[in-house]
Amino acid sequence: MSEQNYCVAVIGAGPAGLFGARELANQGVRVALFNRDIKPGGLAEYGIYPEKHMMKEGLRKQFRGAMENPNLEYFGNIVIGNNGDITLDELRGLGFDAVLVSAGAQGTKWLGLPGEELEGVYHAKEVVYAYNNLPPFSQKNFRFGKRCAIIGAGNVMVDIARHLINVQKVDEVIAVVRRGPNEVNFTKEEMKHLISYLDMDEFENEMARVQLVAQAVNQNLEIGRQKVLDAFAKADPKTANAKFHFDFLASPTAMFGENGALTQLEVEDNILVEKEGKISAKGTGVKRQLDVDTVIFAIGDKVDESFGLPTEWNEFIKNKEPRFPVEGISYESTIESVFVGGWSRKASEGLVGYARRDGTNAARAVWDYLQTKTPANANMDDVIEKMRGLNKPVIMKDDIKRLEAVEAEEAKKCGLVEFKFSSNEEMLEAMELIETA
Repeated sequence: MSEQNYCVAVIGAGPAGLFGARELANQGVRVALFNRDIKPGGLAEYGIYPEKHMMKEGLRKQFRGAMENPNLEYFGNIVIGNNGDITLDELRGLGFDAVLVSAGAQGTKWLGLPGEELEGVYHAKEVVYAYNNLPPFSQKNFRFGKRCAIIGAGNVMVDIARHLINVQKVDEVIAVVRRGPNEVNFTKEEMKHLISYLDMDEFENEMARVQLVAQAVNQNLEIGRQKVLDAFAKADPKTANAKFHFDFLASPTAMFGENGALTQLEVEDNILVEKEGKISAKGTGVKRQLDVDTVIFAIGDKVDESFGLPTEWNEFIKNKEPRFPVEGISYESTIESVFVGGWSRKASEGLVGYARRDGTNAARAVWDYLQTKTPANANMDDVIEKMRGLNKPVIMKDDIKRLEAVEAEEAKKCGLVEFKFSSNEEMLEAMELIETA
């Protein structure tokens, strides 16, 4: 039988899913690409800082190219999972030869600390999705006060601090960092947008404070200093009267509030310990309070435990003895014919380039698996009929083209580089308006 008869479901239309779907479609496989959002793109559409227009448009161009493949059908606005529109088992029951799960890490990772329910305490994902206009996060009201703490030291922390200072006009942002300056995980390319706001007097005081702890594990703090300050060479000019600073060697332990609203973040001071060449933080038991109006946890994500795959340690469980490894990595779940790629394979790991490579490699593992079986000859018309019977609008490829045309027209009309509708209702209305025009 020809390979054209293979039919694969890909769940999630971020970079991993889109590039994985493209890889399979280019091999002649018929692909049904399912997405919980109306628009494809995932974190490339809704996770990159809004002003990075060239990067976003470059990715959108590649995504459009992938969607053009006649072997690929797109089904947007469909949530797959135990609490969704259709379960994973129901989807598998439609006769697909394999399923590639590339739905990202859609669960929210909390530390289970007292006070997480207070108004003013958020997860980075909520904030990033909101300022990128992803429904329903775009409709959420946030309480960004004058003094904000962000837990974390990666690129997401930098993006959020930048947003708080430039858009929300806060007075002060504190990055609460579990380990020391040597372990910060942002790039100087990102930090250049924030570094002008760094309070240098406080930074030097902070470096002096952590000196003895770093020396105890034979760390050269000059390396950490350069990791932070290298960004000054290409720093963006200040456009607001705000300040940013670090609170190193500190882990959050609780949030306190009044009348349901956050007023303080409690942190525990840490020391550094070295084990087998790895530096980790260890609490000292000494705690102190920071007066803040907002706390945002930028500590990574976890997979959605209600999706329908077995999970362990915030991740879907992989087959430890894969039959179809790629570059020594298992892309196989513990369920026959179900594969995982991108952040669904390893949560919060790497940026768009990583997701692209991982999605493509996952698709190669799927392809190797397909070569071992006879096509089930699933009927795509049956799949379309099933989706259209879900009693909700299902977004197809032509709908996306119409939506993009309306948004491009709006941007032109308003003199903007880009325009995005901020609610599903507006997007659905825009697609219907064009249909009846």
